[in-house]
Amino acid sequence: MGVFTLGGLTSVPAASRSDLLAPAALDALTALGWLDEVGVVEIDPDVSDTAATREEFGLDAATLANCVVVGGKREGVERIAACVVLSTTRADVNNTVKRLLDVRKASFLPMDRAVELTGMEYGGITPIGLPADWPVLVDARVEGAEVVIVGSGVRRSKILVPGRLLAALPQAQVIDGLGLEIPAG
Repeated sequence: MGVFTLGGLTSVPAASRSDLLAPAALDALTALGWLDEVGVVEIDPDVSDTAATREEFGLDAATLANCVVVGGKREGVERIAACVVLSTTRADVNNTVKRLLDVRKASFLPMDRAVELTGMEYGGITPIGLPADWPVLVDARVEGAEVVIVGSGVRRSKILVPGRLLAALPQAQVIDGLGLEIPAG
């Protein structure tokens, strides 16, 4: 398995191109036994951003998922989570995420902190291989997607993965309404 075609992208099983994965993502996929279940495809790092990937490969926006790292504090203790939402939506950081983290204010982690804490490249952060104590909040629409494209931990590749597997990550919590529709225009 691990061979998926979406738009102009066709993946190979991650087991055959593990060099395209960040070390943490490779370790997690190995531990989960998913190296043959997940696909990976090499891309030009210059088209790693979601909008550029979509345009370059003729992808439906509903097949691309974004992983963002958010945090907040409660009684001086920082609480961090990753949110996985379809690119047609944005994570509801001000309400849903704030409530789930039980913090007064939640916000996106600055780029340098996200990179430092994940060990992944900015623009390539994936929910696969994040620190074990971070919840991974997965929008229910991601779980329901047959296959989505997410970062691989590095900008030079993407992972193609059934949404159900992202929802099955050990620290995953599937949340209805985590992603808010992005208004047209």
